[in-house]
Amino acid sequence: MTNQGWGQTATEGVLSSDGIWRVKSIPNGKGPTTLTTAITPEPLIPTKGSISVWSDFLRVHLHPRSICMIQKYNHDGDAGRLEAFGQGESVLKEPRYLEELEDRLHFYVEECDYLQGFQILCDLHDGFSGVGAKASELLQDEYSGRGIITWGLLPGPYSLGQDPQKNIYRLLNTAFGLVHLSAHSSLVCPLSLGGSLGLRPEPPVNFSHLRYDATLPFHCSAILATALDTVTVPYRLHSSPVSMVHLANMLNFSGKKVVTAGATIPFPLGPSQSLPDTLMQLGGATPWTSLSACGDPSGTCCFAQSVVLRGLDKACHTSQLIPGTPLPSLLHACTTGEEVLAQYLQQQQPSVRSSSHLLLTPCKVVPPYPSLFSSSLSQQGLVLDDPPTGAAVESIPVLGALCSSSSLNRTLGDLVKELTKLDLRRWASFMDAGVEQDDLEELLQELRNLAQCYQCGDSLMD
Repeated sequence: MTNQGWGQTATEGVLSSDGIWRVKSIPNGKGPTTLTTAITPEPLIPTKGSISVWSDFLRVHLHPRSICMIQKYNHDGDAGRLEAFGQGESVLKEPRYLEELEDRLHFYVEECDYLQGFQILCDLHDGFSGVGAKASELLQDEYSGRGIITWGLLPGPYSLGQDPQKNIYRLLNTAFGLVHLSAHSSLVCPLSLGGSLGLRPEPPVNFSHLRYDATLPFHCSAILATALDTVTVPYRLHSSPVSMVHLANMLNFSGKKVVTAGATIPFPLGPSQSLPDTLMQLGGATPWTSLSACGDPSGTCCFAQSVVLRGLDKACHTSQLIPGTPLPSLLHACTTGEEVLAQYLQQQQPSVRSSSHLLLTPCKVVPPYPSLFSSSLSQQGLVLDDPPTGAAVESIPVLGALCSSSSLNRTLGDLVKELTKLDLRRWASFMDAGVEQDDLEELLQELRNLAQCYQCGDSLMD
């Protein structure tokens, strides 16, 4: 659920025997179909001027019944935008949109052999925050006992602070979204390359081997998609015993329904190194970069975590030292990669509930994935000692994590402080969209309660 800018028609493509795509245009998914012809495209390499929304380089042909169009709001322009939480909530209170969503849900649910649950990806900073909240409520009511994991997407730091009204709306929508989504979801995770959820913009996060432009949404979305594809591995693999509900239950105990995401992109393994070597080099610092706009995780404590490492050749999983060589660490004594990763996490956070997964499959980064990588990486994303080969990176190893972290105590507490300072009389248009003063007071209390779930030791929120 996002502001994607779809046109008024859905399309479905079929590759004919002559190698030409026949694109079937279906107005609103109904009525007679027309055929247009398109030559099979070359692999698209996104550029700054060619990308407006993510669907500009979408390769997957979407089924017409997978699209619900909200006709009453505009994607572009200054007027008619879906910009407030209350507007989004009201969309799914209208019978025509509610019935359309339920119809499409039932269509796909009936096709499932085994329904684990639902993933919701929604913008958290605009009116789609309200749409997502109402959708999660619907799913919870109709599919009780199924997992609902919600990913709240936030804009990159490039767009913060430019328009006071948009900035205030972003703050309010984010707060209302987090509270309402956490009430109806098994887990909620904000995703952003920004350093803060607050009004003051913080610099974008940094990755040692990425050269991305934070002003380009398709750069930011590629990085977040890489992390998302990695951290969701535990419940997407047929071979994994972990379901969405199991993962959520491990992380959300004691009311901790909001989690943070983090990733190391790419995981910094050298051609001659083993996994124990690299983990030992990382030392005691948090090995991943936060992707939930919660600031620097240094000095915070973790209550539970799910960690996935993907894309390392099996020969690198354990120590490659010659027998008889003194072992540099306990990690070098482990006999499997799974043991190495589990031992490392136990050393880092001895009292933390941890789940770890090791996956051989790397993350593919061929076009239309943007070219973000430093010249010091090999085609397989390994950190080179020798001069660069000049070959484009095609795949990378990635370390990803979901954490229930005490950083959320500070982050949510800061949201409360900023919201308390707001004079809502200046932002009456937000309240006119369906939110009342009592709703704001209730929101502040719910945020305080949520923040208190993440107190570490005897620390208290101011």
